[in-house]
Amino acid sequence: MMKFLFSLLMLIPLCFIPEFWLMQFMFFILSFFFMFNISMNFIWTNISYFLGNDLLSFSLILLSFWICSLMILASEKIFKLKNFSNLFLFIMVLLMFSFIIIFSSMNLFFFYLFFEISLLPTLILIIGWGYQPERIEAGMYLLFYTLLVSLPMMIGIFYYYEMIFSLDFYFLNKLMTNIFMYFCMNFVFFVKMPMFFVHLWLPKAHVEAPVSGSMILAGIMLKLGGYGLMRLMSLFLEIGVKLNFIFIIISLMGGFFVSLICLRQSDIKSLIAYSSVAHMGLVLAGIMTLNIWGFWGSLIMMLAHGLCSSGLFCLANMNYERTYSRSIYLNKGMMNLIPSLSLWWFLLSSSNMAAPPSFNLLGEIFLINSLVGYSSLLMVFLSLISFFSAVYSLFLFAYSQHGKNYSGGIVIYIGVFREYLLLFLHWFPLNILIFKGENFIMWI
Repeated sequence: MMKFLFSLLMLIPLCFIPEFWLMQFMFFILSFFFMFNISMNFIWTNISYFLGNDLLSFSLILLSFWICSLMILASEKIFKLKNFSNLFLFIMVLLMFSFIIIFSSMNLFFFYLFFEISLLPTLILIIGWGYQPERIEAGMYLLFYTLLVSLPMMIGIFYYYEMIFSLDFYFLNKLMTNIFMYFCMNFVFFVKMPMFFVHLWLPKAHVEAPVSGSMILAGIMLKLGGYGLMRLMSLFLEIGVKLNFIFIIISLMGGFFVSLICLRQSDIKSLIAYSSVAHMGLVLAGIMTLNIWGFWGSLIMMLAHGLCSSGLFCLANMNYERTYSRSIYLNKGMMNLIPSLSLWWFLLSSSNMAAPPSFNLLGEIFLINSLVGYSSLLMVFLSLISFFSAVYSLFLFAYSQHGKNYSGGIVIYIGVFREYLLLFLHWFPLNILIFKGENFIMWI
């Protein structure tokens, strides 16, 4: 793993040369090199110092590489306007560096340290390249929601170290029975996912962030919570059996309410952000069942949501760059103006509602199995969430593509090759991975 960290550090000088395509090319090359390191079982491989990866780490690092490459591809406006593009590339390298260490760290303290460090580049992205003055308030929401609950986790980690004298994941086998420790260690992941009730920072951050900020938030930052819970839930088996049903109910009821909120949104980015809360609510509920179907489904759903949500934010940004508005009522009738982009709206909206053959479908099948196995009463909320996810996805597609277009003197230009490549690189992995779905159930 160290070789990939050093490769990333070698890219830092490339941040300060004017050819941004070179940096993006290097990111794609690193993604493909990393792909060759795939390990098809639960054993830790590529171990060096405190880093190593199993299949869970591998798939999330690969997703991070892919999304970071596509972020540079999506942010051409920054390079055209020369809006601190060198600093932007440097932030990309820092983000990727921290994600590699978070997902491949075999030590709980290093995981926690870089979990917090990754917050800073994201904050700089939102405050530095966001569109409205409210981006500062959104940045503060993001920072303080996370920081408020991360200090108890640090205290919990130190307490656990005092008990077993090691923080390596391999030795974390002493079960915790203290309810206070359960909340200290896990609440930071609930906020990061985000769980309903502590989700308000997410729509705010998404709406104010630039396209790259939205992509990194939806694609990878939300996955840190799921990854942390998957790693640490084995410590709380005894107490989890008694308490987890509370969080399952909150997540599923929250997913239903958030789906209804989606139907009342007039802002395209806000609608996509709220749909992320509903999908990650399913992931959280799946992990909380503590059964193997839930864990498999959660990983699959996280990967699928990372690609699908990121692609939808790219589409929303393409509309924004043309109409200078994110309103669903002003972005109407786009099928008359840019019919080729309408195809991508349809493909990604259908993936968002878990239509076959998207990877989301496989994730939802696993999660529904795990939750119905946990309690058949949960079928009520699962059916409501599945139905309303189709409703708001079709609402988003139909409202933005059909109808009479707003003629406010706006000159609309047809999409360029870069945009279609960007959308293809989101959609193609999302719909091809389902054919090798068995690879993602070998990590446990």
